[in-house]
Amino acid sequence: MVKLGVLTDMSGPYSDYAGNGSFTAVKMAVEDFGGKIGDTPVEVVVADHQNKSDVGVSIARSWYDVDKVDAIFDISNSAVALAVMGVTKEKDKAVLLGGVSTPKVTTDSCTPNSVQYIYDANVLSNVVGKAIVRDGGDTWFFLTVDFAFGHGLEKTTADVVKASGGKILGSVRFPLNTPDFSSFLLQAQASNAKIIALASAGADTTNAIKGATEFGISGSGKQRVATLLTFITDVHSMGLNQAKNLLLTTAFYWDADDATRAFAKRFHERMGKMPTMVQAGMYSAALHYLKSAAKAQTDAGSKVVAQMKADPIDDFFSRGGRIRPDGLHEHEMQLMRVKTPAESKAPWDYYALLSKVAAADAFSPMVPGACAALR
Repeated sequence: MVKLGVLTDMSGPYSDYAGNGSFTAVKMAVEDFGGKIGDTPVEVVVADHQNKSDVGVSIARSWYDVDKVDAIFDISNSAVALAVMGVTKEKDKAVLLGGVSTPKVTTDSCTPNSVQYIYDANVLSNVVGKAIVRDGGDTWFFLTVDFAFGHGLEKTTADVVKASGGKILGSVRFPLNTPDFSSFLLQAQASNAKIIALASAGADTTNAIKGATEFGISGSGKQRVATLLTFITDVHSMGLNQAKNLLLTTAFYWDADDATRAFAKRFHERMGKMPTMVQAGMYSAALHYLKSAAKAQTDAGSKVVAQMKADPIDDFFSRGGRIRPDGLHEHEMQLMRVKTPAESKAPWDYYALLSKVAAADAFSPMVPGACAALR
């Protein structure tokens, strides 16, 4: 038996863009691969890490030692991911990270067993940050979720803003899964920064944007809310009246072409919603893992990941993408604007394409010596 484990947030703030949708996507990839590697059947299991590192590590150890899981997918929490990466290396398994942006994955915590498949903080900052400063948004104030993901996203975006000629006027950090952003938004409003940047994701992002609308910030003309990581499920939750004209970076949009629409239609039939870039990416990651494991003829994580790095990726999510030696998957990104209600012509018709950004322009180059596994 080959076992793939989807370790994700099934009930918390990230469950909408990952969660059961990631589990479904990985199962779809296994089905499309044929359900077997040679004569060996492939099984998919799932667990909720509850956004707690100790819970995630405990599940990972049990999966590796008792259940004989060969690879873990998604996680979608930077702190949990960094902890699980250590166990994965120790057991020589593989971990394919979904909604995880911290640059530590490919630097200080870099291992030969891990792949950062969807994005990192640098690509999110590069695409949106440069575009906003270029458009006149040259003073920034950050609202940052207080753990590794938010810290990394704030730092990399601040670096991009300053390098582009902008200024950082301040920042405030808030706990994960914050329901009321009133006090944080008041601080941001008082800063008079042109851009209030949300270094967050999922429910935190939608709650902050709803709060900004209630405070009159979004429609004031003096300040603008910018989201550094937004998913189509966030836009769906907020509605176009609140989300209209937001700029965002995405690696996948369901209505991009015939191939994305075909996958999205199948996913929607099972989940009742369109896939996020994390869920589409986890399909791609699982399919690439299975192909590489079959080619390498081994379940040793480091050898399968090495094979994944050796072969290009060509599917609806990543056309000609490659996994770098440090484990970062480079692929084309897209800069989108959220449509107004008048522009949207059908359910889930939410994005207007502003530009396609080639991998070489979106992703920051690999820094020699930065990856601990390559030193």
